[in-house]
Amino acid sequence: MPLKERISAFDGLDITPEQREILEAIREFVDREVIPVAKELEARDEFPTKIVEGLRDMGAFGMRIPAEYGGLGLDLVTYALVIAELTRGWMAVSGIVNGQYIVSGMIGAHGTDGQKQNYLPRLAVGEIRSCFSMTEPDAGSDVQAIRTIARREGDEFVIDGNKMWVTNGDRASLIALLVKTDPDADPRHTGMTALLVEKEALVAQQNGLTVSPPLGKLGYHGVESVEFAFEEFRVPVSAVLGGEEMIGKGFYQMMSGIETGRINVAARGLGISLRALELSLEYAQQRSAFGKPIGHHQLIQKKITDMATRIEASKHLILAAAKKKDSGQRADIEAGMAKLYATETCQRCAEEAMRIFGGYGYSTEYEVERLYRDAPLMMIGEGSNEIQETIIAKGLLKRHELI
Repeated sequence: MPLKERISAFDGLDITPEQREILEAIREFVDREVIPVAKELEARDEFPTKIVEGLRDMGAFGMRIPAEYGGLGLDLVTYALVIAELTRGWMAVSGIVNGQYIVSGMIGAHGTDGQKQNYLPRLAVGEIRSCFSMTEPDAGSDVQAIRTIARREGDEFVIDGNKMWVTNGDRASLIALLVKTDPDADPRHTGMTALLVEKEALVAQQNGLTVSPPLGKLGYHGVESVEFAFEEFRVPVSAVLGGEEMIGKGFYQMMSGIETGRINVAARGLGISLRALELSLEYAQQRSAFGKPIGHHQLIQKKITDMATRIEASKHLILAAAKKKDSGQRADIEAGMAKLYATETCQRCAEEAMRIFGGYGYSTEYEVERLYRDAPLMMIGEGSNEIQETIIAKGLLKRHELI
């Protein structure tokens, strides 16, 4: 039975009628097109082709791309809440959209006029897909430890190295790739460059690039994560994000993408939490024990209270970070706080939902077990939560240092 009053990412927030209209449309799409098929597709680890086509028709791939390039030009607040609602249906769906968002945002902020004209209109309509590639087998949160090298030969860069956990990497035609163009630079980040690398979608071997089969994962099924192996892979110098004068500036460009990416991950954590609470409220009123619905037992009530309170706090942390970023200010601390809290809440809500469902929560027949498998990635992605704690503390000490 449906709940009398729904659970959503945006109810209770100070948003405009236009934002609400967009979010209502996304929520309706999720209820109609995503939730009914997510269990079956996720179990087969199947890419949700029909859902992606529907999102493309809605303009979802161009949500943050300016209207002049064919996008919707939405603010970050609206986008984050859209991501939460998509994740409420199935995290794979928001992950597919996210790759497009981060790369198009980097091109919009740092690209040359030619790069914007070339890529943004095609990204906006979903004609091409993109992925963000920074992590390596021996470099995750320590970004400056990457080993992938791009050495210059005339008007080309020759790339050698490996990248791991590239979401959307197989289906992408455009890679935002972080490489070292000066391995001996000191400090290390000054020798790093961001490249816009074109490749063929769904082709495993191509001109010095090998794309692995999808990597096995605990959760986050339905969207591929792959490894890239570059061997003498050549790109023109014009592939440097922002043009040749931006060689050595790639670390800052990629970190700008990560900052907004952390707000995105926080929103995805919120989406999982929302669905966990929604399912728990339904089940707690349907399942009886000791002569009454389990929702009338204090211990279950405590779990529901904790989940709902943490969700409301997560909403406002995400909203604050997105608003600050939208205003043009640095939001590294706020994004880190939102990511840290919302994803820890996500893990907690998924576990509490499983406890409320009892043995059924452990069964693949129920959606709760999928939430439980998807949640841990949110604490790791876009910089682990342990790293977020360091970023927040260092940022606060720098922002509020003694005069």
